[in-house]
Amino acid sequence: MFGSVLVVCTGNICRSPMAERIMKQYLPEKNIRSVGLMAMVDHPADETASIVSGHHGVSLEGHKGRQFRSSMAGEYDLILVMETGHLEKISSIAPQARGKIMLLGHWSGRREIPDPYRKSQEAFESVYQLIDQACQRWAQKLTG
Repeated sequence: MFGSVLVVCTGNICRSPMAERIMKQYLPEKNIRSVGLMAMVDHPADETASIVSGHHGVSLEGHKGRQFRSSMAGEYDLILVMETGHLEKISSIAPQARGKIMLLGHWSGRREIPDPYRKSQEAFESVYQLIDQACQRWAQKLTG
């Protein structure tokens, strides 16, 4: 039913790359990618995001920022966003996708995942924990 998942944040160098790689660990059989709404195109993952993820055994090696395009809305079964504002922005770019866009933190009380960009390593650690918890819950829901 849900064979492909697109994870979206703002710059596609912190939250969505972490979520993409974590989700791939929980759902290796699914096609999972990440993009940004104002992506830092071709930039590697943020250094602090890479360090924190690495401490948890998740590599962000090889990641390159990608920009969301309206055509992507039709390529994925589920689009997971970090903030309500992302949901609204994608809905305005690709109205046909509205029914398949949800918060990554939907199963965690519809929690938004704050942006740790240019914040402390502790902020990244906190965000990593929120993303991991949200990904675990999505994996449970998507595997029945």
